[in-house]
Amino acid sequence: MHGEGEGITMEKKPNIVLIMVDQMRGDCMGFAGHPDVKTPYIDSLASEGIYYPNAYSACPTCVPARAVLHTGLSQRGCGKVGYEDRVDWNYGCTMAGELSKAGYYTQCVGKMHVHPLRNYLGFHNVELHDGYLHEYRYPDVAYSENQLQADDYFHWLKEEKGISADVTDTGLDCNSWVARPWIYEEKYHPTNWVTSRSIDFLRRRDPRQPFFLMTSYVRPHAPFDAPQYYFDLYQNKKLKPPVYGDWDDVEDWQERGWNYHSQTGPNDPELLRQEMIGYYACITHLDHQIGRLLMALVEHQLMDNTVILFTSDHGDMMGDHHLCQKGLPYQGSVHIPMILSGPEHLIGKRKQVDESLVELRDVMPTFLDFAGGKIPKTLEGQSIRHGLTREYLQGEHTYGKKSHQFILTKQDKYIWFSQTGKEQYFNLEKDPKETHNVIEDPQYKERIACLRDLLVKELTGREEGYSDGTRLIPGRPFQTTLCNVKERNC
Repeated sequence: MHGEGEGITMEKKPNIVLIMVDQMRGDCMGFAGHPDVKTPYIDSLASEGIYYPNAYSACPTCVPARAVLHTGLSQRGCGKVGYEDRVDWNYGCTMAGELSKAGYYTQCVGKMHVHPLRNYLGFHNVELHDGYLHEYRYPDVAYSENQLQADDYFHWLKEEKGISADVTDTGLDCNSWVARPWIYEEKYHPTNWVTSRSIDFLRRRDPRQPFFLMTSYVRPHAPFDAPQYYFDLYQNKKLKPPVYGDWDDVEDWQERGWNYHSQTGPNDPELLRQEMIGYYACITHLDHQIGRLLMALVEHQLMDNTVILFTSDHGDMMGDHHLCQKGLPYQGSVHIPMILSGPEHLIGKRKQVDESLVELRDVMPTFLDFAGGKIPKTLEGQSIRHGLTREYLQGEHTYGKKSHQFILTKQDKYIWFSQTGKEQYFNLEKDPKETHNVIEDPQYKERIACLRDLLVKELTGREEGYSDGTRLIPGRPFQTTLCNVKERNC
């Protein structure tokens, strides 16, 4: 059969489950030491698997991060270096497509965030819920592309609760820091829906064929609207405060902090506390629904031959440095959870920590490695199955005047803001919370020059003209979608 690896038969191919969440920080797990967040089922996955504490998203918003995930390419390779909706995804080589070639039935339930909305991207089937997307509700959107028609969860919710029912009935926006509990019965929450539809797939699958199931949740991305029970878990707790540094833009926070979707977050301490409660509530709600899925895998007697990978597309600043949301080069935004879990005969020794520097582009080759499929030479990611050696990651995000590029290692981080030329340097070994920008400290002069040179090399030849091969050039016009995508869409 096409794509079979040496010595791997169809009967022995492991099932593969990708549990994908949205906007979950890499530190918001109980076993990872977070003092407030409770995640018993995610902790269980880690206890029966391999934890990657140096996992990152190199272009930390939904669209580019997911393009990286589904193509196994860097953000430059897939052509998405910022957030832009309604640009066609015309990729010939995708994670689901290659696993299909390797003999797998491929199913996604939940968030895809591709264009067009019903682009299956190589999956045999998709039951879609992308969350609330403004772009796909505008009056100029074709009927078939309108979320209320194209999104399976919204279609189901209308049938269950009435034609006017919507996730916005709570009064919350999808990028707001405002939080409040879910107003309907818990079974109608999109997190529960994704779990229920994933469990139903296990019932109706062909048991003779290995499967790849991507269970893709929208939470803990805003709106922070978990059921009341989960808010109650955190309501009376003294929560760890956000992290602040000597470089924070306090003026910007004071000026913009009254806007309900400001990327600085609220400047009212009580509203910030409510945001944190809502975020943590969404995480624990999500965790319990992951528990439902794990129990279903046990009941279907699948755990002995199933590999599970848990990760997120990016994080959330959650008040750190007077910032919230994502798209930024700081740890709250770029550091993500990653756990590889499964039986010992598939993943090797369990209950271990792998310090490798890993990224979302590594997920596709990892799955193809387990599947015994051919790993295309065009992929820029690497399989993490047996660990990998990577000295640094180059990351970026188009962000208007704050558009940036960065070089990240396990020890430190160099950031360059392409529009202003401003630089930052953080020694992550000594200062993991990035409280001190030591770009001017003479003891780091040589190290900063080394990382700057790496960025010069990485940006050489880019169409924006950020580098001429010898230096960084600030002030060049930025783009969110590179020509290699635009040309593919012509």
